[in-house]
Amino acid sequence: MLSKLRLSNFRCFEKIDCNLDEMTTIFIGDNAQGKTTILESICLLMRLQSPRTSKIVDQIKLGASNLSVEGNFSGKKIFYAFSGNKKRMQVDDQKFSKRKDYLHETALVVWIGNDDILLLRGGSDLRRRYLDFGASQMNLAYLSALKAYKRALRARNFLLKRDSIPNWNQIKPYTKLLIENGSVIAEQRALLVEQLNRHANEFQYSISGEDEKLEIVYQRSGDCSLSESFEEIRDEETKQRSTLVGPHRDDILLKINGLDASKFASEGQQRSIVLSLKMAQFSVLKEIKNKNPILLIDDIFGELDSSRRIKFLSLLPKESQKFITTTNLDWLPNCQFQTYKKFIIEAGKIN
Repeated sequence: MLSKLRLSNFRCFEKIDCNLDEMTTIFIGDNAQGKTTILESICLLMRLQSPRTSKIVDQIKLGASNLSVEGNFSGKKIFYAFSGNKKRMQVDDQKFSKRKDYLHETALVVWIGNDDILLLRGGSDLRRRYLDFGASQMNLAYLSALKAYKRALRARNFLLKRDSIPNWNQIKPYTKLLIENGSVIAEQRALLVEQLNRHANEFQYSISGEDEKLEIVYQRSGDCSLSESFEEIRDEETKQRSTLVGPHRDDILLKINGLDASKFASEGQQRSIVLSLKMAQFSVLKEIKNKNPILLIDDIFGELDSSRRIKFLSLLPKESQKFITTTNLDWLPNCQFQTYKKFIIEAGKIN
């Protein structure tokens, strides 16, 4: 349980120090007041990731040179700071130089937000990010493989573009790295999709109230043997000067009753689908890691009709800690929260 949160120079907040409810904390305020920033800081503290940016400098308050996020979590003091391109990760008195060691000490997280609709309407990079966020929490080795893959990919693409005729002897070591790490990534993504499919359809039925079959199809870029895929596509890569196969081009297809949900699902069905994807992620993480993820729920209730809103709220696990942002509390009577705290957020201030 995260019982206290302290922020310093995090986006619009200069300082925050607040005690949190052991089950449900609600942050209320108009748009652009800093509600989402609170959830983002919790996500960074727990997973060293943000759903809003991949650059830590974007999260530093304008005019400041550093930021820090600190929390009391299950009897431990956890701390993350960034200053001058240096990161500091600490649990109690122990400092960590490796992300994976720090992440062993923190909580699992599932983020549910308004922008999740882009999992259907947006580009494949957003769907890969959904897979990455789940798989990296299932298996910390995934995160290492993903970072190594991205480094090798940048180097390989640079070499493909540098010379008029690609020097394949120089490119070969990076191809090997892509094959080694890409195989790990693809294997974990396939496992995650398999696990998600075991839960997503049930959530879809519970939220929509309709007998709709939701299916997640993993569309892997390349064959099971990446080495063979690279050999087969070499001529095309020579023409296009870019790496054309591998996990960076993976995607998932979301189907409702056998049809592409991005094209044939209604607005309400699409809202149900993305909620089902996130609740399935929660169930998979809980099942594999044997602990409840923290739920970060960002201002979603205004986009749901009353029926879906009530059904979704009834699915929220009582045993999991929840942090919710909202512009109003009209939906609250539909909840059965045993206890909760609420804070008012206004112009970068919390009350």
